[in-house]
Amino acid sequence: MSYQKLLSVLLVAVSGFAFTTHIEARQASNAEQYAGMWTGTYDGSGTGQFELTLDKGKDGAMTGKVAVATDGGNYTADLKSVSFDGTKMSATYDFPLDPSAEVIMTATFDGRAAKGTWSLRAKGQTDEIAAGGLAITKK
Repeated sequence: MSYQKLLSVLLVAVSGFAFTTHIEARQASNAEQYAGMWTGTYDGSGTGQFELTLDKGKDGAMTGKVAVATDGGNYTADLKSVSFDGTKMSATYDFPLDPSAEVIMTATFDGRAAKGTWSLRAKGQTDEIAAGGLAITKK
């Protein structure tokens, strides 16, 4: 392979890496706009108050916690995972009222409001024990 062809291949590879890194950094910084406290309600298998707090972690990744008021008792939990794809968030947390279960949440953010779903499942399973919707606004 000639020197010019090798240089062209390297430039394309470096450009692709830089572009991907730029996209990932932009998505991370876009998620930062959702940092803060979000309050609202959930429904489905019962209704109640729901609070989501999102923060930028020390490593730059988003972190968070929930505070939920239920008929079975109020609880707080740290998010095990939280990720954004544009305006869409996916998050999970261990369900404090039943250590064998977890909650999977999704939400789509639109300005200062978000709507989504929640699903209570046995850890590692896909069958829902309970499910419903949520609606929150930025405080």
